[in-house]
Amino acid sequence: MKVIQVIDGLSLTEYLALEAEMVKTIDEPTFFTWIVQPTVIYGRHQSAAVEVNEAYCCAHKIAVVQRKSGGGCVYADEGNLMVSFVTPNVHSQEVFDEFLTSLSGVLRKLGYDAVTTAHNDILVNERKVSGTACYATSTGTVVHASVLYDVNLNDLQQAITPTEEKLAKHGVSSVRQRVKNLRSIIDLGPINEFRKQVETILTQTDNG
Repeated sequence: MKVIQVIDGLSLTEYLALEAEMVKTIDEPTFFTWIVQPTVIYGRHQSAAVEVNEAYCCAHKIAVVQRKSGGGCVYADEGNLMVSFVTPNVHSQEVFDEFLTSLSGVLRKLGYDAVTTAHNDILVNERKVSGTACYATSTGTVVHASVLYDVNLNDLQQAITPTEEKLAKHGVSSVRQRVKNLRSIIDLGPINEFRKQVETILTQTDNG
């Protein structure tokens, strides 16, 4: 595996397009990280009308974007680290397992008690700190994760509107009760310092 640097300052749509282009010709497993302006990203099989508070997003200039991968609706902003993994392996479950092992391992090396779940989430202290989604093509697989480091939890709470049934499944009454910022557990400095440490560990892991 390798870690590459990508252009900062792109929109979420542009980063998703970058993943889609990379997977067409990818020849080895590759990670990259990115940070975006406030955006709600909903899954391929979801409806924005159901999952997103579109009025709130419009009023607060939060972009709303649908992605190719499945999974649930997430909120990202400048306090959220996005992690992408693009590989020529077309077996999506194998890729999911490899990705979750790598990312949870990185968080443990940073001091967080990270564990994975059957729903392809990562938890710390029984609270969700990262959600993942993926899609496979004829040439490879893309997996991406949102890692909550110092996200605006009020915007996250207001911008996403999960059903009561979905919340009840996780034993909570609101999105905010289910998630937690990593910075509130162990403060590693600003988001870019956290990003640098994540990339450094990924690179070291890549080098064996």
